[in-house]
Amino acid sequence: MVKIVKFGGSSLADAHQFKKVGDIIKSDPDRRFVVPSAPGKRFKDDIKVTDLLYKAYNAESEQEFECTFDTIKDRYQSIIDELNLSVDLTEEFEIIKKNFQDQISEEYAASRGEYLNGILLANYLGFEFVDPATCIFIDEHGNYDDKKTDPILSKKLNEVENCVIPGFYGSCSEDPTKIRTFSRGGSDVTGSIVAKCGQVKLYENWTDVSGFLVADPRIVKNPEVIGTITYKELRELSYMGASVLHENAVFPIRSQGIPIVIKNTNKPEDAGTLIVESTVHKPDHIITGISGKQGFATIMIEKDMMNDEIGFGRKVLQVIEEAGLSYEHTPSGIDTMNVIVELNSFIEHEQEILANLHRAVEPDSIELESDLALIAIVGRGMKDGRGVAAKVFTALANKKINVKMIDQGSSELNIIVGVKNIHFNEAIRAIYNTFIEQE
Repeated sequence: MVKIVKFGGSSLADAHQFKKVGDIIKSDPDRRFVVPSAPGKRFKDDIKVTDLLYKAYNAESEQEFECTFDTIKDRYQSIIDELNLSVDLTEEFEIIKKNFQDQISEEYAASRGEYLNGILLANYLGFEFVDPATCIFIDEHGNYDDKKTDPILSKKLNEVENCVIPGFYGSCSEDPTKIRTFSRGGSDVTGSIVAKCGQVKLYENWTDVSGFLVADPRIVKNPEVIGTITYKELRELSYMGASVLHENAVFPIRSQGIPIVIKNTNKPEDAGTLIVESTVHKPDHIITGISGKQGFATIMIEKDMMNDEIGFGRKVLQVIEEAGLSYEHTPSGIDTMNVIVELNSFIEHEQEILANLHRAVEPDSIELESDLALIAIVGRGMKDGRGVAAKVFTALANKKINVKMIDQGSSELNIIVGVKNIHFNEAIRAIYNTFIEQE
């Protein structure tokens, strides 16, 4: 059973972590394809290599550039020295330094952390190194270009027995110097692309937690680990802030039925979380997980007989679109329509949007409300569960938390509630206590 294994930045932060990763890979000969991230933090106040690369590329003085660049070189050299690797990065750093000074592109700069780590890991494992700039293509919007990528990458993976292919970046053309990157955390996406093109049976995503947690451990003390979760549930939770896996990582493999398992590099014996297309496995609780984000605003539009006005909603959303904003939800009533948007983006265009809304739909009134937090309660068990929404309301009411908005998807997979930012953490704890601890 061929497997692809992806390791996050904390899993490859130093030589000690490299040894753990090597032991994991060597313990299973089916782990043939390896996707590494750039070195992450070694300790709490450390700086990730990717952040150092951004800092060096955008340095305001020669002294700052040289100091930061030397710090990056030292990070990699320490790994080489401690592992006694037979690799010399001197020439690579000379090329990178020149390209930085020529300001080739910020995306090129950001990608060098994965590139260099891939070279080291391939040398350590004795695997072939494959540069994704030659076989993974990313379009102008930062999205995976499957039509260009799949035939080339599939052919390459079919030709190698074992390989290391760095995550996070690719190119926008057959010219490997035209580097493009996914958004931060995009090594997860690379892992899915390799899983698809390598026709693997399992995608192992190794990180620093023992699976996907029901709630954020910074908010809920010792939350339970989710044993099995579907792609749809994961998508909902990731979009609303849960950050174990990049929210776009499921798309390349969703149609292939390839499962993902989240594992802990530091505790490889832990079962982790299995992510699947669908399952008859009954969840441990009615809900699978809780996640949320703060910092939203609500545009409340009121107009008598709104429901009889054809195209009203389209006109409102067109104003939002023309301002370059996306919206989160549009809960509405007979004579009211609410549009929820990200606060910081909205503030930049606030007066422009208000003026254009008045011109477009001639409302009776428009009210704004800020400091809204959205919380998603997600679970495949909700479809057959009774009184889920009532339990949510009761849990929040018992803590004297007012619900500002509620929205339930047609799939009955999730309920989203809006509360004041100040109540965000307490609301999540109340919901967790009701559905997890009291069941």
